[in-house]
Amino acid sequence: MLKTDLSSYNNHPFHPGGNVIKRLVWFYVNALFFKTSLIPSSGFKVFLLRMFGARIGKNVTIKPCVNIKYPWFLQIGDETWIGENVWIDCLVKITIGANVCLSQGTVLLTGSHNYKKTSFDLITKSIILEDGVWIGAGAMINLGVTAGSHSVLTSGSIATKNLLPYSVYQGNPAIKVREREINQ
Repeated sequence: MLKTDLSSYNNHPFHPGGNVIKRLVWFYVNALFFKTSLIPSSGFKVFLLRMFGARIGKNVTIKPCVNIKYPWFLQIGDETWIGENVWIDCLVKITIGANVCLSQGTVLLTGSHNYKKTSFDLITKSIILEDGVWIGAGAMINLGVTAGSHSVLTSGSIATKNLLPYSVYQGNPAIKVREREINQ
């Protein structure tokens, strides 16, 4: 029986984008200004993200203690809220639409590993959160998932498959529990 051999780990053809210096500078900017609660200003954080190549819309709110892997793979629409302790693991492109709410502790995970290979190879897939999506506190969106327009993933739930528009999902793995109705 074969066993996992991490000495043969392979992340080819993945490339984190940017050069080594850009990635190193981002590591420290992320640690000093995003992963801390000392800088409450969303405007300054948006400015920094744009400086590193993120495409950020108008009136985006970024709360304290947010961890963002590689901002050059990140796109965020207008009027979006990113809550405390959110982890945006953008090894590849993450697209977040307008009027999206990522509640505290949300994880957007674009990478995993091929457990079927002895070398435990890296697997990456993009994430898309369409307009009006709400991801509840402590919920996780896994690689390759698209959350359709105005879908909801409830607190603590884990999305492993696409979420249909105007639908509410719950559980691990998340399943549709009802339609989302929005009233005036």
